[in-house]
Amino acid sequence: MQTRGSGTTRHRSARPVQILSALALAAALALTGCTGAADDGGASSSGDKAAAPGANEAGAGAADSDASGGKSEQAAAPPKLTAHIIHTASLTVQVKDVPKSLDETRTVVENAGGMVGNETTDRDSEGRERSRVVLRVPSDKYEEVLTELEGSGKLIDRRAKAEDVTEQVVDVESRIKSQRASVVRIRELMDQATKLSDVVTLEGELSTRQADLESLLAQQASLKDRTSLATITLSLSETPVKKVVEDDDPGFADALGGGWDAFVTMFRWIALALGAVLPFLVGAALLLFLWVRFLRGRTPARPVAAAPSGAGAGTGSLPVAPPIRGEGDDKD
Repeated sequence: MQTRGSGTTRHRSARPVQILSALALAAALALTGCTGAADDGGASSSGDKAAAPGANEAGAGAADSDASGGKSEQAAAPPKLTAHIIHTASLTVQVKDVPKSLDETRTVVENAGGMVGNETTDRDSEGRERSRVVLRVPSDKYEEVLTELEGSGKLIDRRAKAEDVTEQVVDVESRIKSQRASVVRIRELMDQATKLSDVVTLEGELSTRQADLESLLAQQASLKDRTSLATITLSLSETPVKKVVEDDDPGFADALGGGWDAFVTMFRWIALALGAVLPFLVGAALLLFLWVRFLRGRTPARPVAAAPSGAGAGTGSLPVAPPIRGEGDDKD
């Protein structure tokens, strides 16, 4: 009796152990099934990423599978890029008062959050004032400011340009990331280097890559400045004053004025001609004077005959007739 009781007791005590073992095995199987289902779901998700159209046509008809396929397609879609555009424009406007228009332009630009750059002011050949000023305004206020400046006077010329540099901006950003990672890697290698030659080589390589990184950062800053601020070159000029149209028919006063002008012009040309010829005349007169003096010095003086005195002085050396003798003289 005791032996049977003990065997019965052992048999009864073994039952809870078997039950617990069965529960543990069931739990393990359940966990394994969940893990397998999760793995299958992950595999199907990766399959959807690789070939979503083929999975939809194969007919994995469960709603969970469709939902996971939609999420994978959204994750695979590339992010939208922000457009980066450089705006430039040039305006030529005629106004009545250039200084006043410049003050109004400064007010418009400052209210838009921009700034006034280089400014040049001068006058043309007719004495009219003109100015040229470079304006920088935010890109989102570019069209508004441009329209307001066009209405400040009479628009003579307008030129606008928009350049899309989105790809260039993205490329520079990508190269900056790669260059920074490269610089970090070189520094790590320098920390691990034990030979002096390796350290020197790595320092040279680090200097080169840092210079390239600084160049890329400068390009990025330039692109950011030109895309965030639009450039407007404004040229202002005064409106020409209208001249009164006069009668073109000449009158007496016009004829008198024209004659006087011709008279003065003639004497002016004569004076100019005399001024041009006078040095030659003086030289010629001097040469003539010297030549005459030279000839007089070489020519001998001719003797002058003495004039007879008395009554015959007036007749010169004419012969005198002898006296006529009369009859009385013959007798004597």
